[in-house]
Amino acid sequence: MYSEKVMEHFNNPRNVGELPDANGVGEVGNARCGDIMRMYLKINDDGIVEDVKFKTFGCGAAVATSSMATELIKGKTIEEAKKLTNKAVVEALDGLPPAKLHCSVLAEEAVQAAFADYEKRKQEAQK
Repeated sequence: MYSEKVMEHFNNPRNVGELPDANGVGEVGNARCGDIMRMYLKINDDGIVEDVKFKTFGCGAAVATSSMATELIKGKTIEEAKKLTNKAVVEALDGLPPAKLHCSVLAEEAVQAAFADYEKRKQEAQK
């Protein structure tokens, strides 16, 4: 059913929590299944994702995809991290059951929402 990597990230999720000094926060949800993901980004002056945390309310696959998404973007440039796809999350987890693929889409959307918030804050600061 679930790969060993999915179970590992569910049982021992990476980067869980909040970042009080986050400069990008994104939240997405899926009304059908009830999953909610919130991503926190700390991007440094060089445009590197210095730190990333998440809080997810949802099933094991939602927790695992959130955890893996944070691992895949941490330490990357904004440009590299913005290229994260749900397919990359699924591949990094060695697959997901078809009924749980929407969790990987939520993880991608949460990351993109956090970057959108970062860009908005950056523009507002420049005014």
